[in-house]
Amino acid sequence: MSHKVVTHWKGNLQFESDNPSGHLVIMDTSQENGGHNSGLSPKAMMLSSLAGCSGLDVVSILKKMKVPFSDFRIDTYGELTDVHPKYYHKVLVEYHFYGNELDQNKIEKAVNLSIETYCGVLEMFRKFAEVKTAIHYHNS
Repeated sequence: MSHKVVTHWKGNLQFESDNPSGHLVIMDTSQENGGHNSGLSPKAMMLSSLAGCSGLDVVSILKKMKVPFSDFRIDTYGELTDVHPKYYHKVLVEYHFYGNELDQNKIEKAVNLSIETYCGVLEMFRKFAEVKTAIHYHNS
């Protein structure tokens, strides 16, 4: 399977990019780098893609397992190299689950299935970065 993404320059340093589903995203850079800060930066969007990919896996697995939770958040941190081309060489993905009497064993199993088996974006990150993960439970 292949995907095609069309990225169109919109002026200055802003770009609009589609994806195979037809949804659009705006990319830009910070004002100190000459942009207008009107969209996601390409590198930060990579961290969003990683969290989104794994998050989709985890929620799908937890639904199949009938594991209740009231909220779920992923905090993703990337550390860039000091020299060009700058890329994320260290990444931390923190999974935060909220709810009453969270089933930690099943949640851990769902996260591990995403990390070890299903999340292709995480696998891509492993090709160039040290990836660490953590799970945090917030019982109400």
